[in-house]
Amino acid sequence: MEAPLEMTPDMLMVFGFLVLVTALFVFEVVRVDMVGLLMMVLLPLSGVIEPGLAVSGLSSNAVVSIIAVIIIGEGLDKTGVMNVFARQIIRLAGKSERRIMALIAGTVALISSFMQNIGAAALFLPATHRISHQLNVPISRILIPMGYCAVIGGCITLVGSSPLILLNDLMASWWANTPSALADGRAFEPFGLFSVAPIGIALVLAAILYFVVFGKIVLPAVPSHPETDGCILKNDLECTYGKEIQRAYELHVPRDFKTRRLDELRIRPLYHSTVICICKREGRYKVTVPARADIIEPGDVVGIISNQEHVERLAADTGWALCDGLDRLNEVLSPDVAGITEAVVTPRSELVGKTLHEIYFRKRYHVNPLALYRKNQVMLEDISATRIQPGDALLLQGEWEKFHILQRKPDLAFTEHIPGEILHPEKAGFAIAAVTLALVLALGFKVQLSIALLSGALCMILTGVLSLDEAYRGVDWMTVFLLAGLIPLGLAFEKTGAAFYLSTTITHAMSGALTPLVVFLVIGLLTSFFTLVTSNIGAAVLMVPLAMNMALQCDADPRMAALLVGVAASNTFILPTHQVNALIMKPGGYRVKDYVRAGAGMTLIFIAVVMSMLYFFYGIHA
Repeated sequence: MEAPLEMTPDMLMVFGFLVLVTALFVFEVVRVDMVGLLMMVLLPLSGVIEPGLAVSGLSSNAVVSIIAVIIIGEGLDKTGVMNVFARQIIRLAGKSERRIMALIAGTVALISSFMQNIGAAALFLPATHRISHQLNVPISRILIPMGYCAVIGGCITLVGSSPLILLNDLMASWWANTPSALADGRAFEPFGLFSVAPIGIALVLAAILYFVVFGKIVLPAVPSHPETDGCILKNDLECTYGKEIQRAYELHVPRDFKTRRLDELRIRPLYHSTVICICKREGRYKVTVPARADIIEPGDVVGIISNQEHVERLAADTGWALCDGLDRLNEVLSPDVAGITEAVVTPRSELVGKTLHEIYFRKRYHVNPLALYRKNQVMLEDISATRIQPGDALLLQGEWEKFHILQRKPDLAFTEHIPGEILHPEKAGFAIAAVTLALVLALGFKVQLSIALLSGALCMILTGVLSLDEAYRGVDWMTVFLLAGLIPLGLAFEKTGAAFYLSTTITHAMSGALTPLVVFLVIGLLTSFFTLVTSNIGAAVLMVPLAMNMALQCDADPRMAALLVGVAASNTFILPTHQVNALIMKPGGYRVKDYVRAGAGMTLIFIAVVMSMLYFFYGIHA
């Protein structure tokens, strides 16, 4: 075997930068995007790479693809398309955190098998947010499994990840330039689309099982929103209204209940409670802003804002069944969709001198009045019959979208920021068309991924799904600069020969024990290391010819060695250096130590599953 190269000053400097980056990640001395910016500056100043290469990450295919796919995801979310996915997963998963995680991770893995994993993860990110908010599950419990399965899902087909896309070309090049392979009578046989599917499917199942069993231990529970089970008041509002208005409750009307009008039940004056939703016909029809003339029928599900004492008395008097949590009305009353806010009546408001009943307040504004605050007194009874004065504060419940519309009118001044946004379902067709255009260009016409995704993002903007300002605001610039700074580090690792030096040194040291199984294990570990510190494409380009040569020397199948490299290039979980890991870092509230804790076990499982599949399914021998 050829002796290893000698260490050069440039190699030594690159290894020093690698140690520095790892230390900054592990000890979190600075923010992760600052690490990327430091590399963009320090690498050219040290002379290891040229300035042009140091900033080339900003225009790289990976970074441009991330920007474009985030914009596409924003457009899908803004038109409500991702709500469809969210509703189906909620319907299948119920309230089980493990089932939610497994369904989301499995769905993203399937999508990732036919498109770039970063695209699959980014497109599903808005739906994951909505599911997390609606079911009150910390999003940090979902995003790492989703991200890891997005990466692994690329191993199901030969078009799911960049290393596998390049695999046949890299193999053909090695075969054409390796006379010893041809001398042994081994003809080159390219892999088919699903040649890698058994390994990919096994990896996805192993990853889901890993998080189902050990998720509570290895995943952080970062609170991404208040731990609520309904619409609880914020702290400042709770000081004023919290004694009477505490949370949302769901009550089921029994079959023997006599149909009555809502005003006949006198729920507000008798129980200081407000009916905010009536679910009818087994959930097929919902009245989200009930009026006094609406009726309550047997089998209805009623959503009420109240406190525990009052709602229990209401349930006892009416015979309605009080549920432990929100089920049928979970989506309607989700904090991600609706909530409670306060608004003050302006001096020039049309409401002044009139009652809420006279102006048909609910019908006009599509929100539910809960209480009225005047002169340090909270009024709950008969607020619909009270004449409004300037300066009165109204506590309102409704969909965030309706509040955004109401905010544009001069009648009320809101006392706090209104979350959520106005959805445009009428433009869902344009959003879907933009996604279809991107996929057709990438998969059908083999257009470079970044250009195909930018075409879809541009289509979103030109058709009015998003404004240009909204597109800019939607991009996660922390992710962009993190990746843009790490890409030149990978280039320096390859350009200086540091990667080749490390790989040849290791193989030379093990030259006396190179059995096929050991060779394949070394190849898997080396590729996993290189894909962490360089790009997955760089790791594949470097390791495929080296792995095939190693396999040839120990009489193993070079094709299987190349396949191992293509798959192991996705074994990148311990650090947020992969595009997908970087993408989910900020939304999940993750720190580097969270990736280390969850990714260490996943890395070992990945290697174990791949080696087992190669040994038992693909027939490599010891």
